[in-house]
Amino acid sequence: MSKLTTVSVATLTMTLAACATVEKPAERVIAPQLTEEVQTTQAAPVAPRLKRRIAVARFSNSTNYGKGLLFDGENDPLADQARDMLVKRLIETGQFMVFERDNLEELSLERTLLGEEGASNLVGVDAVVIGSVTQFGRKTEGQVGFLSSTKKQTVAATVEGRLVDPRTSLAFFSASGQGETSTESGEVAGFGSRAAYDASLNDAAIAAAISDLTSEIIGNLADRPWSTDVLQIEGNQVFISGGSRQGLKVGDRFSVETVGKVIKSGQTGLPITLPGSELAVVEVTSFFGDSEYSEGSIANVVSGSLSIQDTKQLTVKEVK
Repeated sequence: MSKLTTVSVATLTMTLAACATVEKPAERVIAPQLTEEVQTTQAAPVAPRLKRRIAVARFSNSTNYGKGLLFDGENDPLADQARDMLVKRLIETGQFMVFERDNLEELSLERTLLGEEGASNLVGVDAVVIGSVTQFGRKTEGQVGFLSSTKKQTVAATVEGRLVDPRTSLAFFSASGQGETSTESGEVAGFGSRAAYDASLNDAAIAAAISDLTSEIIGNLADRPWSTDVLQIEGNQVFISGGSRQGLKVGDRFSVETVGKVIKSGQTGLPITLPGSELAVVEVTSFFGDSEYSEGSIANVVSGSLSIQDTKQLTVKEVK
């Protein structure tokens, strides 16, 4: 009797060994939220790390996923999710002042309720982001054996974005971000997991693609020249917009120049700004203001002179 039992156990063991098996226990593989390049930039910022003003406008869903009678082209959950994630990522980098441009009607209503004028309070930005979810797909793969089965679910997404100059509507940069996530489960002889589709994979794939796109945006805008405006001139002192929370430091030097004349190009039809003339170099001595968006700097003229008192004719740029 014991011999028969031993043979039966051995036979069952050999049968199970021939079945489909899960190589690893159930796990989820998710792309990192920020690339190593972005993390390095955050950990050791280059001085001065001057923040650019950016607005995230329209996002669309160019795929067939989620399309139906309940959602039109301007009310798509996947597009709204991608846009909200991009705004969150840009704020988390600490390198941008991010402004709202997608819900201007709602913001205008709030200003009206507060007794304020709408458009006059809007802040100009250096670039506007317009994007789209261009690829989104999911697949399920698996193996079925005599007493076991495995199931692997994978979701991949691609998000495209472009930077537009708000003054000319010229798209000067485009980039794409890819993200892929997966999870695997299995069962043997009725034991283990038999999971249905994991909808959270959709969120993780979009998040990974947005993080990839964010790193591309950071790299491009960091190479563009930074500038700000002159608030007031009092003798040898110059008050300019932006302070320590925007990356300025005591001792930083900037060039104060006249605003170049804008001429329309006959070749491209676009406006071209002629170079201005440098009037003075100023050095930051202190800061004022309560928040990142209302702070300024006080600087002293170290060379040149500022005879022009009309601040609208002046601009402040980085010294190269």
